[in-house]
Amino acid sequence: MKIAVAGLGYVGMSNAALFSKNHQVIALDIDESRVTAVNKFESPIKDKELEEYLASKPSNLSATIDPEVAYSGAEFVVVATPTNYDPATNFFDTSSVENAVSTVLSVNPSAQIVIKSTIPVGYTEELRQANPRAKIMFSPEFLREGRAFYDNLYPSRIVVGDRSNSGQVFANLLKEGAELAEVPVLLTDPTEAEAIKLFANTYLALRVAFFNELDTYSAVRNLDTKQIIEGVGLDPRIGNHYNNPSFGYGGYCLPKDSKQLLANYKDVPQNLISAVVAANRTRKDFIAEDILRKKPDTVGIYRLVMKSGSDNFRSSSVQGIMKRLKAKGIPIIVYEPNFDGDSFYNSPVIQDLDQFKAQCDLIIANRLTAELQDVSDHVYSRDLFDRD
Repeated sequence: MKIAVAGLGYVGMSNAALFSKNHQVIALDIDESRVTAVNKFESPIKDKELEEYLASKPSNLSATIDPEVAYSGAEFVVVATPTNYDPATNFFDTSSVENAVSTVLSVNPSAQIVIKSTIPVGYTEELRQANPRAKIMFSPEFLREGRAFYDNLYPSRIVVGDRSNSGQVFANLLKEGAELAEVPVLLTDPTEAEAIKLFANTYLALRVAFFNELDTYSAVRNLDTKQIIEGVGLDPRIGNHYNNPSFGYGGYCLPKDSKQLLANYKDVPQNLISAVVAANRTRKDFIAEDILRKKPDTVGIYRLVMKSGSDNFRSSSVQGIMKRLKAKGIPIIVYEPNFDGDSFYNSPVIQDLDQFKAQCDLIIANRLTAELQDVSDHVYSRDLFDRD
């Protein structure tokens, strides 16, 4: 079977690799450097398992910038293009998805289109109504940046927003590439699948916000946050996971998905969803104020990335802290080896770690590493458990 994948980010690249284990896959991207990398069996994203898989030079996987080459003859086309949250409209910008769907229908109108991009609740049905002859479904992804291919190989669940035979066939394709013998599979209607994605990520954002507010309380009251979290986590209904304090929930998914869910609550009574969004702003305000109380001369930002093992720093929480400090006139220096440039938001970026340490009297780090042990006396972090 030929499968096409539109978009070579975390979602598209990991899905393309997964399907190529058993089928011919041609991936499409507008970025020629990403296409070239894939055709050289190099990963365009930082992902350990994906890099190892590509090193085996899978013959079924190739990439192109030509939609005709990608979509012609494909039975399934997976759309994994970016849908960034647009604060002006208070909704996801779905233009890249619409463009991809339009191009697929012009090249290969019989293809089954599977949207993997995160979209507003009700969007798939709108697309179906606008394109009544098209075959369109939605299947949410549940992947971590830096471990996306691993999470496809060992999925916690497979959800496909199509209860027809086509939905089952696509679920089987995902299951076929997985390394697990048993994977929970749920076929739903498309709107319910869209809601599953947004509610799942907003719950994770809520959990992050809860433990961050616990940490804020402990800091203000001069209590030991770690002791409290360990005690709370002993309740098996709560558990000892996803509870490490941070500068706020960030990364590409949680901020935009929680805001999109809140936008979908228009005319629906709610308190909690808006509180989750507001809590993240409050946490960043507190962290910035806590840093300012130390009266630093120069603050160093150790890494812009949100998670260890990732090279992606879109919407990372530390950027919110950085902007707040800069607004107060605090000089900022950034250490980010994955950033190709001399400055970030008009702050100098230093690639030499020793030079970075020497120029900062206070270093802030959302997550601690062994690299900072020698300067731990002037590192500010809320990381208690050395994990994401």
